[in-house]
Amino acid sequence: MTQSTFMKPINNKNFNPVADFYDWIETFLYALALVVLMFTFLFRFVTVDGESMTHTLKDKDYLIISDLDYKPKTGDIIVFDAMKYNGGVKPLIKRVIATEGQTVDIDFDTWQVYVDGVLLDEPYVRRETTGRMEDGDRADMYPITVDKNCVFVMGDNRNGSRDSRMSNVDQIDTRYILGRVLVRFFPFEAAGKVN
Repeated sequence: MTQSTFMKPINNKNFNPVADFYDWIETFLYALALVVLMFTFLFRFVTVDGESMTHTLKDKDYLIISDLDYKPKTGDIIVFDAMKYNGGVKPLIKRVIATEGQTVDIDFDTWQVYVDGVLLDEPYVRRETTGRMEDGDRADMYPITVDKNCVFVMGDNRNGSRDSRMSNVDQIDTRYILGRVLVRFFPFEAAGKVN
């Protein structure tokens, strides 16, 4: 039987375990540097802390966010730096209800939110079976127009959220937005795109 062209003998003359080890280390370091750069400039990891976005997001969900070329839109779920913005202790995760120049009006008795006179379709909102939506401390100020370079945000769990309805949060300056939520990667059974 003749030797197959696929079965060439191993040439051990070029085998150098030390050089191969250094090649492996070099490849690993390049990959690590790439991952660090990606998660420094393109993506960030965030953990949900609290129930303000229930049922869309749950406490201890792990998310990936990005601010790459991001311009806020109604319906986006964002993370903003409450520590820099209003003396909060942690970043907050909320849904954008309106952007600069838009007018927000809220009917706290019927749980309805209007933007520029149009009722928002909000199937994601966690509603209480009785009672009215929590109005914060600014119920008499509606309708309001969102300031330039700001967004009006609310949590999906309307009676369990500290958001733009409260004077200590108010409208969020877009400079403090850390990014838009892209995906949930843990828990694995709920992993995927977040809407």
